[in-house]
Amino acid sequence: MSQGAPVTELPNRAASAPILSVDGGVATLTLNRPAHRNRLEAGDLRSLLAQFERINADPAIRVLVLTANTQGQPRPVFCAGYHMGSFSDDSSDPQLFERVANALAALRPITVCALNGSVYGGATDLMLACDLSVGLTGIEFRMPATALGLHYYPGGLQRYVARLGLSGAKRAFLTARPFTAEMLQRMGCFEALVGPDDFDATVRQLVSEIAVLAPLAVQATKQSINEIAAGQPDLAAMRAREALTSSSEDFAEGRQAFQDKRQPRFTGR
Repeated sequence: MSQGAPVTELPNRAASAPILSVDGGVATLTLNRPAHRNRLEAGDLRSLLAQFERINADPAIRVLVLTANTQGQPRPVFCAGYHMGSFSDDSSDPQLFERVANALAALRPITVCALNGSVYGGATDLMLACDLSVGLTGIEFRMPATALGLHYYPGGLQRYVARLGLSGAKRAFLTARPFTAEMLQRMGCFEALVGPDDFDATVRQLVSEIAVLAPLAVQATKQSINEIAAGQPDLAAMRAREALTSSSEDFAEGRQAFQDKRQPRFTGR
């Protein structure tokens, strides 16, 4: 299987909506407004929703990497959040950003945030909505909602508490102080925290390890874990997923490969 790679810098090109590329079983979504710190506009959010639908509809995609083009930035910024001017647009959808973050959290493939720059505002929730993250040393993470006079949306608050804990969520929203990358690492937010020379290789290694897992089992298990984290465990559904994987061709292949001392060849059936 082709492993793909995160894109931290793209060739010079005009700013655009997020760019989706697919290489074998790995999809990569790259935020592409580096001159504006990869801020997200309403059109970008609608593009992300459409790209999520395309990703979910392709069973060959096992992993999604979310990253950003940081080319030309004096200090790398993964995303500065939602474009502030959009809040004044009378035609704007106030729940659009929440729908994007919720859709990202619910994606079928395993999601990896390649956080190759600092992250602010609503974009922090995009990172938290991913299953796993790799962080770049020296970046910061800040949620300024209350400093702007805003009560954050419910899905984002829920993810903050689930991922950062009650104390971390209160610090983020009730002080608006930034978190350093090292603080996030101590809170368990990153699978790895690495410098720029090792960043892409670290993401590739993580993606390659996920991509060879049994997709039926890993995707079903992700769904169950997310339900538990949301306080909505469905025991009957989890038992059904357990039964499905127990009778799957993948489980039979996994057992045979273990006996044969070889790498299993999973098909998702």
